[in-house]
Parts: sequence; C-alpha cells; structure tokens
Amino acid sequence: MSIHFDSDSKVSVSPEEFVRRTGVDEAICDSLKQYAVLLKKWQKRFNLVGPSTLNDLWGRHFLDSAQLRPLVSQASGGSGVIVDLGSGAGFPGLVLSIMGAGEVHLIESDANKTEFMRHVIRETGATAVLHRTRIESYDGPRPATVTSRACAPLGKLLGYAEAVGADDARLLFLKGRNWQAELTESLTVWHIEHRCHISRTDPEGVILEINEFYRR
Repeated sequence: MSIHFDSDSKVSVSPEEFVRRTGVDEAICDSLKQYAVLLKKWQKRFNLVGPSTLNDLWGRHFLDSAQLRPLVSQASGGSGVIVDLGSGAGFPGLVLSIMGAGEVHLIESDANKTEFMRHVIRETGATAVLHRTRIESYDGPRPATVTSRACAPLGKLLGYAEAVGADDARLLFLKGRNWQAELTESLTVWHIEHRCHISRTDPEGVILEINEFYRR
C-alpha cells in the first residue's frame, strides 16, 4: 500500500477526504466507518475520547493515527511486531492494524476501553492483539516498532518502551505543542537519537522518531 499525505492541517476531515489524503482502499475505509459508528455509540456510555473531538473524528483521530503508517512501513522492511502503548480507544494502534500495518499489539489497562477495542476488532476483522494490562506487566513479543499517542510525557514513555523490551526498536510518538520541553527534560536522563517529522494534523505537533535510546 502506498500512502501519501498533503500538507493541509487543522481542517475538518470527511471520510472522502481521508481517502484522498491517505490513498486507502474502500475496504479499509468501510472498516473505519464501522469504527466511527461504534466510537460514537460507546462514547455515550464511556469517556473514550474528548467529547469535542467527535466533531472531527476522521481528522483528530483517524488521520492523526494514519500518518504513522508510512513510517511504520519503513521499519524492518514493513514487517515485525508493533506495540502500541496506552492505546486508549485504539489510537494510533488499532487504526494502524485496520490499515494493514502488521502484527499490532495494543496495551491498555482500562476495562471499558479494552472492551470497546475488543468489540471494534471483532466487528472490523482487525488482526490486532489486545493486552488488558499495565504497560510494565506486558509479556508479549518484543517490538520492532513502538507507537504511542497522548499516553504520557516523553520521559515516562521511554521508561515504558524499555519495559516492553524495545532496546533495538524504533519509537514513533505523536507529540503536541509541549514536545520540545518534554525532549529537553528527557535528555537530562536519557541519551536519545531522534528525528522530528512535522505533524500532518497539528501545526504545533510532531512525530518524534527515536532510533536509539538508553539511560545516561
């Protein structure tokens, strides 16, 4: 699958616009439409995402997650285990699984969120493996790629990545406006070899790609 993104940001995204900007096929779009319906339904009972973000679900959640897909494809020749830290309602890990990113393992300890993701996996036919556990207790396969969005500050994420056995893995973290402060603080404790990719959905955010990290 070839996925490209244009430079638009902070605009409301429809399913049709999502397809235009990612190049996904009809089957993937249909699965994400199912996901969207389920999210709106479950949101009425559980606090899965920020209520205001439902007005632009395809941009704030689906496209934001999907922008990791080309970077994931570059890791290990597009193969290997992907571990998503603190998956919440499935972003970005479950979206990546639906998009065919590979063997995705979702780690989430919240009962309502894991039950929701289990339902989405069943309804969409996604192949993601769900782990209802704390990140520190994860005992699944070692990752080639680790992803995360809105889970924790960078320093804590590096500790989590260390806990899941990501010594040689590539880390792809979606970060918002405070990413520079988080990076500066983390560098006092960690050695980090990193690159920053401009976010396609947040003009103040980045995708922080870390290819090597260890405690000083």
